[in-house]
Amino acid sequence: MEPAIVVDNISKRFRLEFNPPSSIKEAVLRLGRRQKRDFWVLRDISLNIEAGTFFGLTGHNGSGKSTLLRLIAGIHRPTSGVIRTKGRLSALLELGSGFHPDLTGRENVYLNGAMLGLSRRYMSQAMDEIIEFSGIGDYIDAPVKIYSSGMYVRLGFAVAVNVSPQILLVDEVVAVGDEKFQQKCLEQMNKLRESGATLLLVSHSASLIRQLCDTAGWLDHGRLRKVGDPSAVMDEYQEYTAQTEDTVLTARN
Repeated sequence: MEPAIVVDNISKRFRLEFNPPSSIKEAVLRLGRRQKRDFWVLRDISLNIEAGTFFGLTGHNGSGKSTLLRLIAGIHRPTSGVIRTKGRLSALLELGSGFHPDLTGRENVYLNGAMLGLSRRYMSQAMDEIIEFSGIGDYIDAPVKIYSSGMYVRLGFAVAVNVSPQILLVDEVVAVGDEKFQQKCLEQMNKLRESGATLLLVSHSASLIRQLCDTAGWLDHGRLRKVGDPSAVMDEYQEYTAQTEDTVLTARN
């Protein structure tokens, strides 16, 4: 079976500027003398995720997890390498992603659908399920700028999972919701997997990755350290983390 997600030797570089000019005059005077540095967020990542499987991605903060998800979602382009996906892709990557603050929840649902290439009619048919799953009730017709963080997450996830995705990308933003909603999300993700969808979840939770995932990967400072059985990957990651923390504490003492 052809993989749903192919990440072929990709790297991602951001260019950082130190002490950026605070005015046009300063920019002109410093033309050609600005201090810039290349920062490689990801280096030489290759990964195949089989269709219909649940893949978990872990790693310390700043390891490149969210950047990799944005590359797969097509939000960023890799500096080098190729990414291929097969199937309709839906993503929940950050709080309020894809939402316009001045539009109502309902209007944002239609907007998100349009970005996924779905018709207004299709989204109208899915609207009741989206509202019910999110649990935000009449707030669906209020501007999302007045939403709490929990309401943002609930509506965002409700849209992401109710547009019949063949690939679903979820960052750890789901952890913002309350325990009841988190359980509801996990149950829905399992239903999607059973229907044949491919899921990629970024999480720091070892228990969650062990419980849900068929395969897991560990990113460390922009490089893929290990891919394989979720328990084996998480054991090695936790052991490495513990050793690193011990080294830091010893240095401080």
